[in-house]
Amino acid sequence: MQDVQKWAESLPRVLRRHRDPVVVQTLRSATAATIAYVVALRLSPEPAPLTAPLTALLVVQVTLYATLTNGFRRVNAVVAGVLVAIAFSQLVGLTWWSLALLIVASLGVGHLVRVDEYIPEVAISAMLVLGVTTISSTAWARIVETLIGAVVGMACNLLLPPPVWVDEAGESIEGLARRLRQLMLRMGDEAAELTPWQRAAERLHEARRLDHAIVEVDAALRQAEDSLRLNPRVREGLLHRVVLRTGLDTLEICTVVLRVLARTFTDLAKAREPEPLFASDAGVVVEQLLSQIADAVVSFAVLVTTSISENAESAEARLAAELHTATGTRDKLAELLRDEIRTDDRDWQLLGAVLTEVNRMIDELDTEHRTRRLLEELDRVSSEQRAKRPPWLTWLRERVGVPEQLRRNRGGGPGRSL
Repeated sequence: MQDVQKWAESLPRVLRRHRDPVVVQTLRSATAATIAYVVALRLSPEPAPLTAPLTALLVVQVTLYATLTNGFRRVNAVVAGVLVAIAFSQLVGLTWWSLALLIVASLGVGHLVRVDEYIPEVAISAMLVLGVTTISSTAWARIVETLIGAVVGMACNLLLPPPVWVDEAGESIEGLARRLRQLMLRMGDEAAELTPWQRAAERLHEARRLDHAIVEVDAALRQAEDSLRLNPRVREGLLHRVVLRTGLDTLEICTVVLRVLARTFTDLAKAREPEPLFASDAGVVVEQLLSQIADAVVSFAVLVTTSISENAESAEARLAAELHTATGTRDKLAELLRDEIRTDDRDWQLLGAVLTEVNRMIDELDTEHRTRRLLEELDRVSSEQRAKRPPWLTWLRERVGVPEQLRRNRGGGPGRSL
């Protein structure tokens, strides 16, 4: 019975590990390389056709979109390198100066055919082919092996679909929101007590370090966006991408505003030392307000990353209630600060800046503002896609009579209230 209980407790960890990007990439790459080698043994005249598994290993990526784009670029790079080597073999042999010319010509051809990060592969392919004796047979064998590796790598992504990394991106967004919340809570606690300006400066440095967290979340979101492109298992791929991207944009704005607020607290602490940042009543209200905004930030992240309609409605209602409470607390703080400025107007600019910054965060988290931003971004992305669409594809869709509204909302309506 204990063994069964331990196995049941370890099962979620095993499943999470199974979906880990490193594990998934390792298994899929090894499978594709092995299959490519077995196929190349039957089709290539070479006794050890290692080009095929090497190509499959480089072509297979975590997402289908990356696999397709990398596959085409790598095939172009290898074929271009082989053709350059064939041309050089007809003119000169392998010498130190011909090798230098070969590398220069290969790198130049790589830029011309636009293979991006595979430009060195053009020179590598050319050198490998030029260095053998039977130049013609080896060249065509290398092309065949490259095609085999690329086809097997793409087929593995179709038969073994890569995971969709939306959940991982959502966890990153929620993690960023919780870091914002923790920092706001600490700033609120210090606003209600006597705070040396050095401690306020530490909070400013913490706010600046959040920029690194945004970069990490952006990388996770880019991976999720790539996993949604050209993925037959995903419906509403455009909606998912726009919802997550605009959600991260909002949190990034809140991060910037929080950094400015931390700077204001630091300047206020320097100006009022050894006195507290705020009067006793105002300090308590500032603590309450930052706590309420912090909770709203987390609720906003939950709303953005929720895909089920019922859960999204619940998250939206909770966010609206928290913002309503925060708005009332902000109005109370404005009255207290106005009364304080009437009696002592030395730091009225900094006190006004505090109200401006908290009001900006409340406005950015507002559900109506979020809805407008989301619709504007959907329209912008849809317009860009229509502009990039080939004319013949537009003509074909018009001929078959697919309505524009249906094309924009294919796969059903949004699965969330935003």
